[in-house]
Amino acid sequence: MSEETFLSDKFLNELTAVGEVDILVGIPTANNAATVAHVLTALQIGLIKYFPRARSVLVNADAQSRDGTAEAVAKATIEDYSTLLTSSPLRTMHRLTTSYHPNLGKGGAWRIFVAAADLLRAKACAVLSADLESITPEWVESLIRPVYRDGFDVVTPAYQRPEFSGLLIKNIVSPMIGGVYGRALREPAGPEVGFSARLASNLLNADTWAEDAVRFAPELWATTTAIVNHYKICQSFLGPKPPASRRSTPDLVDSIRQIVGALFRFTELHAPFWNERKEAEAVPNFGLGYTVGLEAVRVQRRQMLQTFHKGIAELDSIMGSILSPQTLAELKAISGSADDHFSYPDELWVKTIYDFAAAYHHSVINRDHLLQALAPLYQGRASGFVAEKPKDGLRALDQRLEQLSHQYELGLPYLIDRWAAKS
Repeated sequence: MSEETFLSDKFLNELTAVGEVDILVGIPTANNAATVAHVLTALQIGLIKYFPRARSVLVNADAQSRDGTAEAVAKATIEDYSTLLTSSPLRTMHRLTTSYHPNLGKGGAWRIFVAAADLLRAKACAVLSADLESITPEWVESLIRPVYRDGFDVVTPAYQRPEFSGLLIKNIVSPMIGGVYGRALREPAGPEVGFSARLASNLLNADTWAEDAVRFAPELWATTTAIVNHYKICQSFLGPKPPASRRSTPDLVDSIRQIVGALFRFTELHAPFWNERKEAEAVPNFGLGYTVGLEAVRVQRRQMLQTFHKGIAELDSIMGSILSPQTLAELKAISGSADDHFSYPDELWVKTIYDFAAAYHHSVINRDHLLQALAPLYQGRASGFVAEKPKDGLRALDQRLEQLSHQYELGLPYLIDRWAAKS
């Protein structure tokens, strides 16, 4: 489908007036009036400070916000703009805004960004979320420089998260990308991403834009597409990232349906790649990691365990259609242990996830129902993971996550066998 069929005439005319640019930064918005001005200010300062000679454009794609986001975008300015320009003279910066239907999800915004990048012949692109209270101008450099100066095609983020934040990413998404795709990425679905013109062109011409997986997780789609097409990938440390507000965060079942469902769908689309993959490849890291004090996320471990036990007891027939008999028997065994001694071992957890991925592929039951059935098992795993709290802080946690990723790697033959088995 050509760009003209989903870009408005007004926006196309504005792009034509811009001409060509070196850098494009996309900001998707959906009722982000409270934070978008801060984000836009940081982005503008970052472009002026670190890429003063580049022709740049900020593109805001808004999902028909109703809270005054459009007005906040229009009013976002740098207070001491003239002084900053004097110290770092800017070649050209444009700022454009367009809208898309909210039913298209973040994928709708991404389609606008890659189409604009293609039309403007941008050399380097980045997408950043509009609810980043912790963003600094340095995030712009961290995401764009590896593409603009060093020839990388994808820059995934690495954050310092609060303790017990991002457990879904840490226990499923990141280590499964490492095990299945052979790339150790801290945040393969992180909403802050840098990417090249050639990857933008690849995505624009893809025929998967209507997929739910792309609507919900375009960042993960871009990253996995880059991996299977052998593009150059790196990750860059951005800094601390406090948890998003509850207002902007979907509940657990929706998060699993959207993020894990997308992961399973991309795993299905890319099966020829990982079935033939021989060895993992190292991912270069940019940025000096550092830590600041962040308030730990509260975890209701006892409540999570109760949900796990209830799921095992009440979903036996569903679990039997998804899990191998051995996996289900081991789950019933650990469900019978006392809460104070509960543990969900890595090997069993990896088999659980790979059983679910294979069952998703075979469509043994409705896929939404399958993903909902994963929620109580995830809560049991998260409870056990939290109980293992390392005494040596973040370094020990990083080592723990590396061990889990290695277990996903070791379990890949199990996934291949389950994938090939008849439903």
